[in-house]
Amino acid sequence: MNTVLWVVAGVLAVAFAVGGASQILLSKARYRALSTSQHWVDDFSPGHIKAIGTIKLVGAAGLVLPALTNVAPVLVPLAATGLMLFMAGAATTRFRRSEWGPMLGDVLFIGAFAFVAWGRFELHPFT
Repeated sequence: MNTVLWVVAGVLAVAFAVGGASQILLSKARYRALSTSQHWVDDFSPGHIKAIGTIKLVGAAGLVLPALTNVAPVLVPLAATGLMLFMAGAATTRFRRSEWGPMLGDVLFIGAFAFVAWGRFELHPFT
């Protein structure tokens, strides 16, 4: 189970690090043009999009770095819980915009973060 939790957390961390970096580094128009599912950016200012990207980067780091460095590894399930709440906000935005397909992806991310949080709190904690 430990290996499965590491793999899931690692894949999520890479995905959110790439997504967060692209939100920080690209302009709003360029980021929106990346995919047909990025219409949500129309509801946010460029500063908000950069802030969302920063949250994604910090969350991605929190999924793996505390355990890798053995410095406060309890932060891993807390980061997963925070990203689960973050994605609930994303799903709410998609729901409000009636973007049902992309909202399904957000719900799957919520489930993956819930699995990591549950696994690291209960099934195979670091301490």
